[in-house]
Amino acid sequence: MAQFYSPKRRVTTRQNSPVLTLTVDNLDPFGQGVAHHNGKAIFVPGVLPGEQAEVQLTEEKNKFAKGRLKRLLSRSPQRVEPRCPHFGVCGGCQQQHADESLQQQSKAAALVRMIARETGVTPQQEPVIAGPQYGYRRRARLGLLWQPKQQRLVMGFRQAASSDLVPVTQCPVLHPELEQLLTPLRACLSALQVARRLGHVELVLADNGPVLVLRHLDALKEDDRQALQAFARTKNVTIYLAPDSDSLEKLCGETPYYQVDGLRLDFSPRDFIQVNDHVNQQMVAQALEWLSIQPNDRVLDLFCGMGNFTLPLARRAAAVVGIEGVATLVANGQYNAHKNRLNNASFFHENLEEAVEQQPWAAQGFDKVMLDPARAGAAGVMSHIVKLAPKRVVYVSCNPTTLARDSKVLLSAGYRLARVRMLDMFPHTGHLESMALFINGSAPEVAAK
Repeated sequence: MAQFYSPKRRVTTRQNSPVLTLTVDNLDPFGQGVAHHNGKAIFVPGVLPGEQAEVQLTEEKNKFAKGRLKRLLSRSPQRVEPRCPHFGVCGGCQQQHADESLQQQSKAAALVRMIARETGVTPQQEPVIAGPQYGYRRRARLGLLWQPKQQRLVMGFRQAASSDLVPVTQCPVLHPELEQLLTPLRACLSALQVARRLGHVELVLADNGPVLVLRHLDALKEDDRQALQAFARTKNVTIYLAPDSDSLEKLCGETPYYQVDGLRLDFSPRDFIQVNDHVNQQMVAQALEWLSIQPNDRVLDLFCGMGNFTLPLARRAAAVVGIEGVATLVANGQYNAHKNRLNNASFFHENLEEAVEQQPWAAQGFDKVMLDPARAGAAGVMSHIVKLAPKRVVYVSCNPTTLARDSKVLLSAGYRLARVRMLDMFPHTGHLESMALFINGSAPEVAAK
């Protein structure tokens, strides 16, 4: 199985390591330039295709090497000025120096190459599903660290290839409503009596306003609670307190929700929701189109979360069954189905990495299957999907390696890979999201839109 080189490892430059003059000819999905020297691929962060640079090798393996940029000798017309002052230090973004078209083109090409290499099927490149390049993130977790010598609270993201915090005052990829909270929030937290005993803070933008989750290691005194409530009133923020990893107390504000396909989904701030709302709306619409739901269809939604696809599917199908491994998400899915008066949607709590054949839902018949697994993919259920013999399968993936692996199960069973699209869910990062449509036998392919 082919694998991408991950840049998120600490590397140190060897003493007297050679400096090479290289021309980068490709960009990997993580935003690293790929050059070749003596038949070996060399990965160099910060260099774009067509650029020549002096590169110092930091590590050599049998089949590839890693290097760091010492001096840029020429500039690509696709190089742009990063908007973020923390770019290159903060580990959140890797590609702000590359323009939008280059980022999307390199990821889409990598997706096609991966699938072709592993399955023998070369899908046609389709337009990327994308949204705004900045201001797209509606969720972020910031670390909190008290520095006793400086007597100050640091709030920020992890440094690239390190566990150290980068103090952050700006984050252009955050939605503006969240970004504008950064400076006043740090000031508020710094003034708390418990400032020395804070773990992290999560920011979530619901459709009804910003939400803040504060992880605190010591109990909050009444003065601190009142200070947080005053901040919430001033900034129109809902605040939850998290004294440990399992507990959550709403200090003030409204229950958060987001909307998709005209439905309202209430959620807990610790629930998984898609970070990029613009892309999520398009992704759900594309899945509905590809599945071509008919009024009599029964649909199975695997790794369903709290119903991001399940409930829109239930508006069109006769019945939808959602399967999820996190009990709280199942409960929220059931609640939202009831609240949206979708009596044809049912949810089951099940570990999809284990054998599922004996579960009551597994014996039911389904016309279409939707799945959106985590990075590990869906190896545990692919053979069961084949047994169900649905007419169509839509697979949403956050890992092209496991998508390619799982695709082979469907292709071997007679399905054809009809459509593949790249989802630019996380611009400026190395995350590569995609969705694929598989059609059983001679069923007609949906028309392109």
